[in-house]
Amino acid sequence: MSRKSPPRRKNWTWRSQALRGLVYQFFAIGAVALGVWWLAGNTMHNMQVRGIQSGFDFLARPAGFDIGESLYAFDSNHPYWQAFLVGLTNTLRVAVIGIILTTVLGVLLGVGRFSRNALVRGLCYAYVEFFRNVPVLLQLLMWYVFFTEALPAAAQAWTLGPLFLSKGGLSFPIPVWETGHLWGLYGLIAGAALAFAYRRWAFRRFEATGRPRSLFWVPLGLLFAMGALGWATGGAPAHFVVPVRGEFAIEEGGSLTPEFMAVLLGLSIYTAAFVAEVVRAGIQSVARGQGEAAAAIGLSQTQSMRLVQLPQALRVIIPPLTNQYLNLTKNSSLAVAIGYPDVVSIANTALNQTGRAVECIAIVMLVYLTTSLATSIFMNWYNVRAAIKER
Repeated sequence: MSRKSPPRRKNWTWRSQALRGLVYQFFAIGAVALGVWWLAGNTMHNMQVRGIQSGFDFLARPAGFDIGESLYAFDSNHPYWQAFLVGLTNTLRVAVIGIILTTVLGVLLGVGRFSRNALVRGLCYAYVEFFRNVPVLLQLLMWYVFFTEALPAAAQAWTLGPLFLSKGGLSFPIPVWETGHLWGLYGLIAGAALAFAYRRWAFRRFEATGRPRSLFWVPLGLLFAMGALGWATGGAPAHFVVPVRGEFAIEEGGSLTPEFMAVLLGLSIYTAAFVAEVVRAGIQSVARGQGEAAAAIGLSQTQSMRLVQLPQALRVIIPPLTNQYLNLTKNSSLAVAIGYPDVVSIANTALNQTGRAVECIAIVMLVYLTTSLATSIFMNWYNVRAAIKER
């Protein structure tokens, strides 16, 4: 019988590379902490000498200004911390919706670069080369001018059914919240769980038998079917607040402001051009023989792209795709140029009123650092799940 080798004892002497590494790291972290402490102390001392107030106590004071766009009620009597919260929700609204739109558009453009139709390939190529070579700030200004100057006034608003598009933004019907809508939400959650379980089962069956199954329409059908079932169980409420054309503005209903639409479309269209190149590079990294093997077993070009090439390309796509998501989130700070009340705009107003420059800048830095780290953690988790498992 073979005996297990005795465990190796760690040699905690200065000759040990592990010990030296720990000591060097300890001193490096200490030096960084000491530098940060010295800078903070020196900054606070200089501010006191000049009579500049410091601290975050101003967050509890009334803000003294209104915010034109907010997901919940806010007025000048609310404290500064709620104003920053409004700016944070506005920033997250642009970032989350923008990431979704960017992903869909970027993947379609990247896949379109491999189309057999020359017109489709040419249009995708022209899109990428045009939008990625125009500065994003100019694109935001272009969209803002379009929504505020090219569109008609409210009295002559463009209509499409219950939708109104004018200089005041896009107005649309909103449901009157009832218990049935909560049941519909429960149904959507249950449908999402069923769709996830079905996709896992379909992948396993495809790997075992080679027979492809619907990985889009069936999960989508499950999602909407369960949502409709929950909505019907709750009484099927169908009451809506419909917008109406007023003398000077579109009244009632919900609306998207020109500033929000400009920053959302500008960032999404700009970032999608880079995502398209990321997707194209990922697909090109897959060996050509994979596509030929897929065609040999009878898969169409669409099935080969969806079931064979794209899954293998994910390991190349996800890391640079994460960078584009982070760029979109951070580029949302440019929304201040067109008057969208994001966290940077709120911080600028608070800074001008209170003079707490260091504190306001620190809050903005914390917001973008937190959102960027959260995005990176999620994408790293997804990258691990999507990685090809090799022996």
